[in-house]
Amino acid sequence: MKIGTIGAGNIAQAVVRHAAKAGFEIVISSKSGPAALTELAATLGPSVRAGTVAEAVQADLVLLSVPWDAVAEILGQVPAWRGQILMDTTNAISYPDFQPLDLGEKTSTEIVAELAPGARVVKGFNALGAAILALDPSEGAGKRVIFISGDDASAKTEVLQFLASMGFAGIDLGSLATGGRFQQFPGVLAGNNLAQFPV
Repeated sequence: MKIGTIGAGNIAQAVVRHAAKAGFEIVISSKSGPAALTELAATLGPSVRAGTVAEAVQADLVLLSVPWDAVAEILGQVPAWRGQILMDTTNAISYPDFQPLDLGEKTSTEIVAELAPGARVVKGFNALGAAILALDPSEGAGKRVIFISGDDASAKTEVLQFLASMGFAGIDLGSLATGGRFQQFPGVLAGNNLAQFPV
């Protein structure tokens, strides 16, 4: 599985470091272009390179990690999706007051799915701060939990395997409409650093 990122902020960097350590080939991208990311890519791992957004979205799994107010614009510039997994790490929050935006009856990731027809959208990596996400996924004898939700069962299976390969414990919350509401800010699971321990 090849990994791409749209955005190269703290959340994306935390995920990419874990993915690179697990041996994945990764292309990071941002609106600033590859030249602005070359030095950063070198610090994230030997299998990480800087590329364009168009290159990053050719990957099997694409991490969407941009501020909410940039989501519609950047997804509008992406060529047609062809079944890639689009992993939405965003939260619909206003800055700098960190208040949830009113999206009506839809979850933020349902809106992302509408903006990315042809992608298999999964919500994940949005419920923890970047500093915690960057830590070793091991929590004593347990594994740090990453919640996911989505409407495509096969995409969620692939994401759960991706999480396991990095040392996380993935927990499927269900659909974007139900599970997505629990994990998006300010849902009941947002901000909870939980671990799963063997029984």
